[in-house]
Amino acid sequence: MKHAIYIFALLLSLGIQAQTALYNSGNIRIHNEGQIGFHTNLINNASFDQNLGLAGFYGSGMISVSGAFMPVFFDTEIANDQGVMLNTGMSVSSNTNFIAGNFVTPRQQQDVYFNFLQDAFYVGESNLSKVDGYVTINNEQNFIFPVGDSEQLRSLTLNSTGTNSFAKCAYYRESPTNPTTFPESFDPTKKPRTMGDISEVEFWHLEGSVSSSIQISWNERSNIAALTEDVAKIIPVGWSISGRSWVNLGAASVVGDLSQGFLVSDNFVPDDYAVITFASEATAKELLTLDNYLVTPNGDGVNDALYIEELELSNDDTISIFNRQGQKVYEEDNYTNGFTGYSNVDNLVINRGAGLPNGVYFYVIAMKDLKLNYQGFLYLEH
Repeated sequence: MKHAIYIFALLLSLGIQAQTALYNSGNIRIHNEGQIGFHTNLINNASFDQNLGLAGFYGSGMISVSGAFMPVFFDTEIANDQGVMLNTGMSVSSNTNFIAGNFVTPRQQQDVYFNFLQDAFYVGESNLSKVDGYVTINNEQNFIFPVGDSEQLRSLTLNSTGTNSFAKCAYYRESPTNPTTFPESFDPTKKPRTMGDISEVEFWHLEGSVSSSIQISWNERSNIAALTEDVAKIIPVGWSISGRSWVNLGAASVVGDLSQGFLVSDNFVPDDYAVITFASEATAKELLTLDNYLVTPNGDGVNDALYIEELELSNDDTISIFNRQGQKVYEEDNYTNGFTGYSNVDNLVINRGAGLPNGVYFYVIAMKDLKLNYQGFLYLEH
């Protein structure tokens, strides 16, 4: 039969104030097939890393782990609804059993984390039991980080092209625009024109130096419907540390509906990005802010033709150009930058071969497949 030690309380005198805790000064070790059950705080001020057997965290009150040294356990489990607060990190070399309650790390102290050593694993993760804070891994290529907030498991799956000597992840149920516990905020206007709205609900902080893809999921709390009406438009985005802007990380696959689903990203290097979240691809309507244009067909290679980049988004468009008297002087279906100052319709244009006279013209664009219509002005100067 396995031998078990259940430690309920040791009374320590700290100055003039007493607290209930187990204080390790180097005289505790869990031997093979041994068990230790913590029902009280652990203050670890000595090496505690040659352990075998099981270290469990039990009871009905929150337990604190603190001290100058990170304890290293072989197997561990948590069955405490109030959770375990890690004020110093904790490592596990074998199995972690999530039963009830969360291991919690202070997000403002990103160097405090629940650490899975090489080949360590876990079972039982759920909304009721996970890591509410930072998880790290050592010498692993692929891993599912059992992270979340106080209410839900919000795992991130890391699939890398090589072995990560060290990688770290946490989930934040906060807006990246104005987070309360992350040390930096991220401007939602700093993004490419092809990117639509960015989540104001949640984000992940992921560190790793190896090119990797990730899988992240959304649920009703994610409020994806605020970003897009089309699931196929959901994309993963990251805040580029060097570029100081949001970047589309690429969606290799997207599965689900607006209430729940998941996506897999293209490969990227996590260390290049401060945070990761969801966004939408910009719709054609969001992309199209057509301008007034200058056409100068003088052969210098600049503005020699009317070029409207946004028309490349449409497969069924028509452009019509009118002079100031309302006469149609040009029309083309599926426009291919053909207007160079010459009329192509039968009308009363005088001296057609010399080109249209300089001046202001009025354009109308119909993007029939996108159900969008635009109008504006162009100035022609030969």
